[in-house]
Amino acid sequence: MPDDAARARQRTGTGIALVLTLVLGALLVTGLPRDGDRRPDGGACAPRTVASWSADSALTSEFARYGDDDARGDDWTGGDGTHSVRLPDGRLLWLFSDTYLGRVHRPPNPAGESHAWRDATAPLVRNSAVLMRGGRLERTLPAPLFPDPAPNRWRWPVAARVEPRSPGSAEQVVRVLLWVRTAGRSPWIYGVPTATEVATLSLPDLRPESVVTVLDQQRVADPSRRVLFGTTLVEEDGWTYVFGGDDGRPASRPASHAHVARVPEGGLADPAAWEYWNGSAWQTRTRPRPVLGDGRRTGVGSAFSVVRTDGTYVLFTMAAGAEGLTTVAAYWACSPTGPWHGPTEEFRPALPQGGTAAYNPQAHPELSDGGRLVLSYDVNWLETAGAAVMLSRNVSLYRPRFVTVRLGPPR
Repeated sequence: MPDDAARARQRTGTGIALVLTLVLGALLVTGLPRDGDRRPDGGACAPRTVASWSADSALTSEFARYGDDDARGDDWTGGDGTHSVRLPDGRLLWLFSDTYLGRVHRPPNPAGESHAWRDATAPLVRNSAVLMRGGRLERTLPAPLFPDPAPNRWRWPVAARVEPRSPGSAEQVVRVLLWVRTAGRSPWIYGVPTATEVATLSLPDLRPESVVTVLDQQRVADPSRRVLFGTTLVEEDGWTYVFGGDDGRPASRPASHAHVARVPEGGLADPAAWEYWNGSAWQTRTRPRPVLGDGRRTGVGSAFSVVRTDGTYVLFTMAAGAEGLTTVAAYWACSPTGPWHGPTEEFRPALPQGGTAAYNPQAHPELSDGGRLVLSYDVNWLETAGAAVMLSRNVSLYRPRFVTVRLGPPR
């Protein structure tokens, strides 16, 4: 296992690693419909982008309240990789990647600053899950929820959904997509992409039952060409569309590519049920082909989110260049396979202080209604040197923030 210093350097897993990738995010060239922009059923779809946005202080404050509660020493106090899924009984399951546990101390911190803080020895786990009921966070499940598969290898949970245990079954379970990464050397100091797995949780007790590998990437020699799926899921007409990406390396391929697979309802945990878009058709046992990105000036960050609204797919990722540290961009398509258009609109959510960066924009449709869409974004300290110290002396930094957006036609 990595020593404590190595773990401290890696503690932002889906944090600074994604920031560096997202800085080099997407730039597509047009926001106007083309002749090929029609839904698979033959109908036309309308361009959609961010018409307006505002901070969602209620959700942001709820995570601050729960994280600062020092009643327990084994619960969530901060994390990133924010995903959510609505359970059949109405509860909301929140999934996080690298997570701090332990207790939070009231200000002032040891440096005399007016921040709540945690001890430098506070436990850090690779993943966690927190339950919410009626808009209030209640408890943290035993963490880590998904144990490391091997020494120097870990699991980050990404998107999840409730589906039949098998196609046609009346019994429901929770499927959680997992990214497996392996400790590596520069430039892979935040882990080498290794495999996509699917975990099954029982309902209603959320007991981990099994983990299966659906796409092993260890035979792909170039780690920057390895594809991990599950950054976002979209359900349509009995299919679950699973989006993912590779990790573009700044020296050679500045932007990551977006890919898509599909699985029939109830089949996420069956590797044989997965079909990958090869550029012209859905096939099993094929090398996925990108649906967005040329690896040079167009593409996405390795963590992005897709929603479907009124027949139009809308994708959220961080913007290109230096704005990728602060700015969310939107794209649209009539099909999960594209063509994708954008960026059609960008916005800059609030950051808590200088020296921090935003990353991992994720949509939460289960919290959205009446034309409003809830997005989260993660925040981290930008510089890797001393980051663990900064995140401990101000616990509010390493927590999700929320915004509400409304979609409309491009201006």
